[in-house]
Order: sequence, then structure tokens, then C-alpha cells
Amino acid sequence: MLKLTDNYLDQKDEFAKQNIVVPQYNQAKVTSQTKEEPVWVHFGGGNLFRCFHAKIAQDLLNQGKLVSGIVVAETYDDEVIDKIYHAYQNRMLSVVMKSNGTLEKELLASVGESLYFNQANEAGWNRLTEIFTKPSLQLATFSITEKGYALTDVNGNLTAAAKEDIANGPESPKTNMGAVAHLLYARYKAGKQPIAMVSTDNFSQNGLKLETEVLRIAQGWAKAGAVEAGFIDYLKDPNQVSFPWSMIDRITPNPAQTVADQLKMSGFADTEIVHTAKHTNIAPFGNTEQIHYLVIEDSFPNGRPPLEKAGVILTDRETVNDADQMKVTACLNPLHTALAILGNLLGYTSIASELSDQDLLDLIKNLGYGEDLPVVKDPKIINPKKFIDELINLRLPNKNIPDTPQRIASDTSQKIPVRYGVTIQHYVDDSDLNPEDLEFIPLVLASWCRYLMGIDDNGEAFEQSPDPLLDNLKAYVEDIKLGNSNIDVHEKLQPILSNKSIFGNNLYDIGLGTKVENYFKQLIADKGAIRKTIHDTVQTKSYQF
Repeated sequence: MLKLTDNYLDQKDEFAKQNIVVPQYNQAKVTSQTKEEPVWVHFGGGNLFRCFHAKIAQDLLNQGKLVSGIVVAETYDDEVIDKIYHAYQNRMLSVVMKSNGTLEKELLASVGESLYFNQANEAGWNRLTEIFTKPSLQLATFSITEKGYALTDVNGNLTAAAKEDIANGPESPKTNMGAVAHLLYARYKAGKQPIAMVSTDNFSQNGLKLETEVLRIAQGWAKAGAVEAGFIDYLKDPNQVSFPWSMIDRITPNPAQTVADQLKMSGFADTEIVHTAKHTNIAPFGNTEQIHYLVIEDSFPNGRPPLEKAGVILTDRETVNDADQMKVTACLNPLHTALAILGNLLGYTSIASELSDQDLLDLIKNLGYGEDLPVVKDPKIINPKKFIDELINLRLPNKNIPDTPQRIASDTSQKIPVRYGVTIQHYVDDSDLNPEDLEFIPLVLASWCRYLMGIDDNGEAFEQSPDPLLDNLKAYVEDIKLGNSNIDVHEKLQPILSNKSIFGNNLYDIGLGTKVENYFKQLIADKGAIRKTIHDTVQTKSYQF
């Protein structure tokens, strides 16, 4: 059986027999160069990084355009480093799942170093702090999910951890943003070296979010006299520290057992999927789709690798924002989240299978073409309508991609402000549009409230996906019984639908609260009411497109 850690330079033929493409560089040399002159740090060692960022670096290393590997700093789960990175010499097998059922396999060795970055892990903490003092360091990228940036609670107040980080100063913060501010302070003290801090997380204006939250911590320190005022000037000067915006798009599900089985049958040994104590699902391989986009604002004060040579689109901030708004707030993510919510309620375990459901297909078409597309600004570098066409006709129906509504439903409360709130705001701001005319966004929001009950369309309990606000929110609706026509829906939903931090608006102020309530009443009428409501709505309220 061929192993991930086998010598790919000496055993090229064995890898070729299994159709595994191998690196065209010497990993040992890359590792040595990374130690001496690190160029690129990445926060978050999960599946998206392993299938996308690591492949970008591999392409550049193969071309000789990059000589140092990526330093992976995992901020959440130490088992990821111990059981996946270190156990396999920082290698991974990239598996691209094509719609024709074939697998495109490549051994990636572009990670030059990996560590668990948490103040509880002294060795990793000190090592990354040292790396951030190196003049050679040009960029740090992030894929830590929306909640990795959070310093405030549902009411917009600082969390206890954020308050503690600000009070205790820059030595050993506990939040991600505090830890990043600590690293930048170390870089500031080491000579004010420039760097680009590039969020590639999947939400709008991600660079602004990273900048805002790092400054929130740093300014708290400055106010308390824990850091110099000059440190704030350093963070605010884009010629010293930039926070480029980006748009990223690649559907990357958790490693699938079906893929593991195919690899094992082909003679590849390292296929065990690790399920960590912190509920991370990760494996020596990563499975992902073929179609992908990464658009980054070209703002790198310390220089950068030629990322465009590996397919990254470098452009200005406005174009990045237009592309991101197109994708995150309109043409992909809202459709994905709708399928996640309704897939759970209707008993689906595959996103691809949902595309064979005519009611759900019609719903996401109305959502995308009917309500989202009219307010999208064309970014020019990607055509919005063709993007939705590609998504609905090629990407989501790909049965070779083992993506699940359960995975996509994670952290929905954190996603709604961007995936639906932004489009709603367009309807509020545009004098030619009226948010009260929306039908399918309110239906999805009502379905999410129905999801919070934890009862599917057959009246059976289901396991809800992790969400930092789940316990708080489900308390409002968990005692609602299907078929109870006497329930005061307004009393139950008002605390949720009026929450501006979730929707961007008090939905009652803009004429949507009552509409969401009315859909919710239909959804709780009885068993089967979810299916009936979706079917009736797409039959009677579909747009012409």
C-alpha cells in the first residue's frame, strides 16, 4: 500500500501508477527555507486551506516562484496538528471530485511548518511570535470561519474573553483577534516591519472585519497604557499593515468515507478520517470541487508571491467587494444556506440530492434569480447570472461532492447578517425597491426559525448543527407544538426578528417581520406543513426569469 509519507522523489513511478501527481520540488529544502525565511503564515489548518491555499502554494513552488512553504497556525484544535499535520510530515492528498465521478489526486507538500497557536501551548505560541518578527514574512492568510473573529455577543457587547484580553494586555490573549494583535505588536517592536493580513474567510468585507477586531483589542490596550500609541498608528497605516479584502469560493466538504474507500481500493493506505474531541472532521486527504475562485485586493506592503501565477485574481478593493457581494450575499451563499436549513427539516443528508427536489430547486432559483440578482452589481471579472447558472446546473448537483446540509447549517446565526441581511438592506436603500415585496427570503428566514425548534417536517427531533447562538435562540421556540393554532407567534418570534445583529435591521421596522411570522404559522400548521408551504409558494409566487 502506498503511503502519504513515502519518498515521492524516489517512488515517482509508484505514485504515477495510482494517478497521484507529486511535487516537483524537494520538501526538505522547502522546510529548511521556511524555518529560516518564512514568507507566508496561514491561520486555520482545516479542509478549505488544505484543498485550496496549500494547492496555490504548491503550484508556485513547482514553478520556482516560491521557495518557502506555508506556516500553518491552527488556532482551534490541537489534534489537527498532532494527528494530521505532524503525523503525515505536513503532507496531504488533494482529491478533486469531478462531476463525471473521477478523482483528480495530487500529493501536496507545501506546508513548511505547522503548529498549534494558543496561549496554552507555549512552544507554538513562542514560535509563531518569533516568526512574526522576521522581515521575510510578507503575508498572513486566514480561514478561521466567521465566529473566529467574534469579540461581541448577540447584543453587540464585548464577550467576557474579549474584556479579559483587553484588561490583561498583549502578552497572552485568549481570543483569536487578541492573539493576532499580540503577533502584530511583536512585529511592531521588532522594527515595524510591514505585512499584509489577508482574511480569506467566506463572508463580506472580511478584511474590514479583521482590521476592526484587531484594532478593537489594540485600542483597548493603548487606552489602558499597555501598548504605545505608535502601535495603533502602525496598524492604521496600510503601507505598514494592510488588511486586504478577498472573495473565496470553493465547496470543500468534510472528508468523505466514500472517497476514503475509493482511495483504499486503489492501493492508498492513509485514509483514516479523524474525528477530534472538538468535533473537527479531517483526514490525510481532502476532497473538494473542481470549480474555484479566489479574488484578493492587491495590497501587500512587504511584497508578495506572484499569486496570479496560481490562478488568484488580484485587483482593487471595489472589484473584490463587488465579486464578494455577488457571491456571498446573492449568487451562492444564500442559496446554500437555504438548502442547509430546509435540507435538515426535510430529512436530506446530501446537498446534491436536494437539487433533484423540484420544490427546493424552484425555491433557490427564485431566491437567486428573482430576489438576489436584481440588486447585484456586476463585478465584471465574473458574470453574476452565469455564476448562478454554473452553481445550479453544475456545482450543486455534483453527486461526487459529499456535502451535507448539516455541515452548511453550522453557525447559521453568524451567516444570516451577510447572506440575507445585505440583500434586504439593498431593498431598503433603493427607492425603486420595497422589502415588503420579497417572498422567498422571508420564507427562508421563517424556515430558519422553524429549524430552531429542532423538529423536522415529520414531527421527529433532529440534531441541530453547532451555532454559538443556538441555545439562546431555540429557547424562544422550543416549546411550540405542531398544529397548535393558539400559539402567539408574534410573542415567540419578536425577540428574534427584531434583533439587528442577526438581520441587520429590525425586520418589523421594514415590513418583513409580519411576513416572516405568517410563513412561520404555515410551517408549524402540522406534519408536512413545510413541504406544503414550499410547494404552494413556488407554485403561486414564482418570479419570471
